[in-house]
Amino acid sequence: MEDIKELSPEEVEAIKENDNIQLIDVREDEEVAQGIIENALHIPLGDITDVYADLDKEKEYIMICRSGRRSYNAAAFLQEQGFKVRNMSGGMLNWQGEVIIK
Repeated sequence: MEDIKELSPEEVEAIKENDNIQLIDVREDEEVAQGIIENALHIPLGDITDVYADLDKEKEYIMICRSGRRSYNAAAFLQEQGFKVRNMSGGMLNWQGEVIIK
């Protein structure tokens, strides 16, 4: 399996408005309640295997979690299913951009 490409939070900030890119936050509900990047989809890691078939394979997905480990695992799974994915290195711990409270 090829390695998952990583993006820094700054790189994610620069491209997150791109129409062909979808951010997916795989943290748990209580973590997301403290703030999520605007326009990110919230799909808890445990739900990825149930919902991935609904995702658009034409898009590129950037996976996000608290520190980067869970999102890496989610990215690896999606890549195995044929999706274009990258992981945000360092996760929300390193995110300096704005978050919204849902």
